[in-house]
Amino acid sequence: MKIDTAQLRDFGKRYTAAWCSQDAERVAAFFSTHGSLSINGGAPALGRGAIREVVQEFMTAFPDLVLTMDDVRVEGDRVVYQWTFAGTSTGTGGTGRRVLFSGFEEWEMGADGLIAGSLGHFDEADYQHQLEHGAGF
Repeated sequence: MKIDTAQLRDFGKRYTAAWCSQDAERVAAFFSTHGSLSINGGAPALGRGAIREVVQEFMTAFPDLVLTMDDVRVEGDRVVYQWTFAGTSTGTGGTGRRVLFSGFEEWEMGADGLIAGSLGHFDEADYQHQLEHGAGF
């Protein structure tokens, strides 16, 4: 699969903007109709509706979330999208703590040019520590 670097960078920028929009439907639209999203090896969210629900959980927990695209590149038959997440846990049941953590998604791109499958990764222990104690900045 040949992916145009400029198109890939534009796709990554638009995906990042969707995350910052507080509109989970905008993020879900970057996935194929039957796409999937799995975070840290968890059960995958299958289909746009389930993906929208997972994204909405983050948006609700962190109403001020800002996602930054650190890099996007092709590695073999996958696209790697590296990001940094910042926000304050002020949603329902939130801790009031600010978090700042980085991670990445491994994307399998579909024939429709959308994400057919995404495997998301971040340091869960660091994330939990920051929820309890803050990011320290």
